[in-house]
Amino acid sequence: MNSLRDECWVVTDGTPGMENQCLGLAERLPLPIRTFRIELREPWKTFAPHGVRAALDHLTPRSDRPEPPWPRLLIGCGRQSIPVSRAIKKLSGGRTFTVQCQHPRVRAAAFDLVIPPEHDRLSGANVFSIAGSPNRITPQRLSEAHAKFADLFAPLPAPRLAVLIGGDSKTHGKLSAVDARTFSAALVRLSGDHSLMISASRRTPRGHMDTLRHSLAGTGAYIWDGTSANPYFGMLAWADAFLVTSDSVNMICEAASTGKPVQVLTVPGGGRRSRDFHALLREKGITRPFAGRIEQWTYAPLDETGRAAAHLQSLLADHFATAG
Repeated sequence: MNSLRDECWVVTDGTPGMENQCLGLAERLPLPIRTFRIELREPWKTFAPHGVRAALDHLTPRSDRPEPPWPRLLIGCGRQSIPVSRAIKKLSGGRTFTVQCQHPRVRAAAFDLVIPPEHDRLSGANVFSIAGSPNRITPQRLSEAHAKFADLFAPLPAPRLAVLIGGDSKTHGKLSAVDARTFSAALVRLSGDHSLMISASRRTPRGHMDTLRHSLAGTGAYIWDGTSANPYFGMLAWADAFLVTSDSVNMICEAASTGKPVQVLTVPGGGRRSRDFHALLREKGITRPFAGRIEQWTYAPLDETGRAAAHLQSLLADHFATAG
């Protein structure tokens, strides 16, 4: 049997929110990382997460193409990653250790380890639930970003408020124009006491951002235009507090990784899973609902990524000691 590559493969459809979860875990481990952005052809894309048989034969021409030798470790996230991960597990003779972030919507036993959020309420012998989602935020990365973006954010008077905006989603539906105007009015009021640093998601409707820019013209607010180098890590590093829309688990967890106050602006939609997530972080003293003003409090930075990575590393040691 061919030996395995001494590597960690990250397999997703390339969506930043999914890829960053996998990279957050991978970067905590002592293995070189290779990133694969994959796309299945129809109808296999629609069948995903099912349809393992010959999954690697059903990739589109623009997809990255995993080839042997297979890796020691594969971390995947998202529906399309699942048939690919399971196919590689089979092709490696079961030797590649497979990890799936989020609820896989197939049997958890199909993977060596599943790392879902607690609000998914998934259980099993190989399930390691965490509060929220993994991310790439570490003290070192924040320190590097603080220096890298000093020219941009140091001139803004303290206190600095990072405003992280989500957008349209399956769970929360579409943000209305009324929501955009209400949010803009709240930020105009906050701009009197805070320097605003604003980052929008790729899900944020362009018209809503136009409303925001028009409302905040002349306030000195920094609004990332989406064309220059993304200063997102710089905002995390320079912020004294955060205001984050409730639809984005990832951005809330990334903000919480700094240990700075995180206030959540509720947007319509969501369901039981969303309610469970927000209740958990409120109970931990990490977040508070936004009630019109920015408050200050302290808590230990959220580092569920580190906790999950430590658990994964111990499993890897046992797996390869047994597999040889």
